Amino acid sequence: MRVQLFFTVAPHAFSEGVTRFLRRLGAPVIPWEQAVRGEFDLALAAGWEHIDQVRAPLVLLSHGAGQIKVQRVWRGRPGQERPPGMLSRDNLTRDGRVIPAAVALAHRDDLATLARNCPEGVPVATVVGDPVYDRLVASVPHREEYRAALGLRTGQELVLVCSTWGPGASFSALDELLPRLLSELPRRRYRVAVLTHPNIWAGHGWRQVNAWLADYRRRGVALVPPEADWRALVAAANWVVGDHGSVTSYATVTPAPILLARYPHRRVHHASPAAALARIAPALVTARPLETQLRYAAEEYRRSEYEAVAARLSSEPGRFNQRVRALVYGLLGIGRPAYPVPPEPVPAPAPLDRWTADARGEAA
Repeated sequence: MRVQLFFTVAPHAFSEGVTRFLRRLGAPVIPWEQAVRGEFDLALAAGWEHIDQVRAPLVLLSHGAGQIKVQRVWRGRPGQERPPGMLSRDNLTRDGRVIPAAVALAHRDDLATLARNCPEGVPVATVVGDPVYDRLVASVPHREEYRAALGLRTGQELVLVCSTWGPGASFSALDELLPRLLSELPRRRYRVAVLTHPNIWAGHGWRQVNAWLADYRRRGVALVPPEADWRALVAAANWVVGDHGSVTSYATVTPAPILLARYPHRRVHHASPAAALARIAPALVTARPLETQLRYAAEEYRRSEYEAVAARLSSEPGRFNQRVRALVYGLLGIGRPAYPVPPEPVPAPAPLDRWTADARGEAA
């Protein structure tokens, strides 16, 4: 009981949805205006907007599978590397001063990217690994347990459709993709689940997202709510159909073949795991039957190629808990708890049928 946690949400297009999400989880949320007036012993942030207003030593954490998206507004010279948003000078500094007390990176390669784009940030950078990677690695051996919990029968195969948010995401292709999945794949053999980025729910609203996908849900598609632990579904999937988003890249940890429904090359950093995945994962096309393409992806799947992509997610496999504890407690100036915290498998998921029948899209 040495540390009291508070949550706050910086002004953002999706801040209302984030606040609602945190409150549904039972987190103590204080208004941003109150948070920036107070003083705290430490702040953790997974984004860079408005972090200069926080009155506390701040740890900037990576969010997602590596440094995927390039900086949207770029004032560099023609031909100069467009950096990923988290590792750009524009987002890490104000008036020549590095804002974070620590920049926590998932992979040692991120240090080289940081050195090229914001060398003054290197002294405060440390490589801690990736918690999602660690939990997925611990969860994959429990794949059959997750499949049973989802209600998949023996011989039944799960096609997991994943979408990030924003331009180029596979969400914009669902009206084309889902009818084909339902009409071309035998219902008794395949189940289809859709996993969308929380920003889609926050930006469009629960009612609108459910309205758009209601007909597909009535026909058996499971729409996974944002409160659900998506990692269990990734571990359980037979195929993942995705895009440049983090979930698709994290699926390289599992044995599931991956197909890309969308991939906006110009928005993705060339050194990211997502870019590496796009070089080996087959692209979904409209001119061929879907089941044929799924089988092709399975036949062409080479585990060693996907393991090489997964290795770019973390250069400290299994050590995120250990390393981030050392960082956080060191900045707080207090000793770490005297016990290890190994990465644990994620909990078993709810049955897929619960997410086809619940029109509110809420997790039970």
